[in-house]
Amino acid sequence: MSEELEVRLKQHLAQITPPNEAVRALAAQREDDLAKPRKSLGRLEELAIQLAAIQNTFHPRHERKLIVVCAGDHGVVEEGVSPYPSDVTIQQIANFQQGGGAITSLARATGSDIILLDVGIKGDLAPHPTRVDAKIAHGTQNIAKGPAMTRREALKSVLTGLELVLERPEIDLVTAGEMGIGNTTPSSAIISLLTGLSPLEATGPGSGLSPDRITHKANIVKKALEVNKPDPSDPIDVLAKVGGFEIGAMAGVYLGGAIRRAGVVIDGFIGAAAALLAEGLSPGLTKYLIAGHRSKEKAHLETLSRLGLTPLLDLGLYLGEGSGAVLAFGILKCACAHFNGMRTLADAQVSDTILT
Repeated sequence: MSEELEVRLKQHLAQITPPNEAVRALAAQREDDLAKPRKSLGRLEELAIQLAAIQNTFHPRHERKLIVVCAGDHGVVEEGVSPYPSDVTIQQIANFQQGGGAITSLARATGSDIILLDVGIKGDLAPHPTRVDAKIAHGTQNIAKGPAMTRREALKSVLTGLELVLERPEIDLVTAGEMGIGNTTPSSAIISLLTGLSPLEATGPGSGLSPDRITHKANIVKKALEVNKPDPSDPIDVLAKVGGFEIGAMAGVYLGGAIRRAGVVIDGFIGAAAALLAEGLSPGLTKYLIAGHRSKEKAHLETLSRLGLTPLLDLGLYLGEGSGAVLAFGILKCACAHFNGMRTLADAQVSDTILT
């Protein structure tokens, strides 16, 4: 039975309140008063104002940064939708534990805390201090043949990510990365259903499929939607029918970040799918979201557009793991630095007169 989990999730969602619009207005006024031409710092100004409203402070912060890398496997891999076997998921998590992954390197470079969260890896690893073991099952079921998971399991995945963030009393910025071979396939299914894109429009190469295999993958996405008939008005049903444990946990991380009034930076294609689910669970959540980068997955930009988000970076990334979001942390640091450190026109005794 899932009723108690439904109640628990609703109780958490009730804690999410909109960013402080009064603080937003004051921050916008300060931006206009700083010793520079108005709007000359472009999106840095917008980000500083957004963070001030989110964090409910006139001094937006970036120092306490958290990355939660959510890991799970997918039964749909047996349909040939990935060039890599599921074994790579557990191998990469073991690599991350030793600090040898891209995301762990970027975490060190940006001074970010990182947690590895196992919500559904097929195999089992020995305990490790960097990893939280919250395995719901040993991978999802094959969505081309039936639901990925039960509704109870879907709720557990969201609550796991959410409540992990709530264990951290103070965070300024948070992102959710992922590790799960085959997870662009359920992400394409979620995005196709919730944006109206066709399965082919929503499906890309993932980790490097050839054009003919992309067509095959799109057909699997189409079949998954036809077989399972997820209800687009019910994000938990969508997650249960065609999602993944790590995708649910990522949505939970975003929701937990909003409860903690942190800036929530989303990564790439899979992060965008999780953001669609999170926004469905808590309408208005997008005011907390910042799109870290544009992925090479073809449907990513359209998905961000549906969320009302514009990516900060476009570096040709398609790795996942949270890599693009962590790179955006540096931009947010500079957004905070200029807002908090610059003098106003009056304080600096700089003329605000425009000569004609």
